[in-house]
Amino acid sequence: MIVATPIGNAGDISLRALAVLKSCDAILCEDTRVSGKFLTRHGIRRPLIAYHEHNAERMRPRILLRLRRGESLALISDAGTPLISDPGYKLVQAVISEGLPLTTLPGPSAALAALVLSGLPPDRFFFAGFLPVRPAQRRQALGELTAIPGSLIVYEAANRLPATLADMAAVFGARPAAVARELTKLFEEVRRGDLASLAAHYAAGPPRGEVVVVIGPPAAGERAEASALDRALAEALATMSLRDAVDWVAANTGEPRRAVYLRALALVDASRSTPPDEA
Repeated sequence: MIVATPIGNAGDISLRALAVLKSCDAILCEDTRVSGKFLTRHGIRRPLIAYHEHNAERMRPRILLRLRRGESLALISDAGTPLISDPGYKLVQAVISEGLPLTTLPGPSAALAALVLSGLPPDRFFFAGFLPVRPAQRRQALGELTAIPGSLIVYEAANRLPATLADMAAVFGARPAAVARELTKLFEEVRRGDLASLAAHYAAGPPRGEVVVVIGPPAAGERAEASALDRALAEALATMSLRDAVDWVAANTGEPRRAVYLRALALVDASRSTPPDEA
């Protein structure tokens, strides 16, 4: 099986990938209508098989059977690299577990393109995927990322971007960031600034298209403060309720109570499905 380069709306694809798509037995794709238009433009006429999150469990055994028979199948995506926020990785795991041949044809990646265009440090970075939809869970997830010593890359739905940026500004403070949308496509756009200014800009309304947010790493002093805050919270939470621990740490460190509360949520039971309401 071949995990092929993504097609994207702009048609970014390598000559090698085109050659493979023309010669394989069938092509697995998210939406046969979207992929069909692209393949027709390049004169590729191969059978298309829909493979997406809604039919993945049912389709995987059938795909594996065809691979065992020696067929060559290619997996592509509508946009973005296959396996990034789609069910393709489960198919790859199944292919590997059965010892079947597997390779990839690299192509455009929104996460890496956003990191390069952001102008933020690219030497160390963490890809966080999509954040939780519920505000309390989203703030908890952000709190867990504060001490990571590298740039952060987050995917977000356009309609949730204003609320997410507001939460990011509350959790991360004045870190530099960039909002990139429609990368490698016709209406590509990158807006840079600190999180507060970006949150203020998009408060007027969400953009269109697919969005990637890149956040700069914490400064050395910020990392030291985060470590000290974690230690204080851990000690307080060992003997106090969440509310009392937050009050005590905020009073003794001078940190904003909201920031202390968000960090405390990240330190409590990670398996909790719904964090408690803010005290």
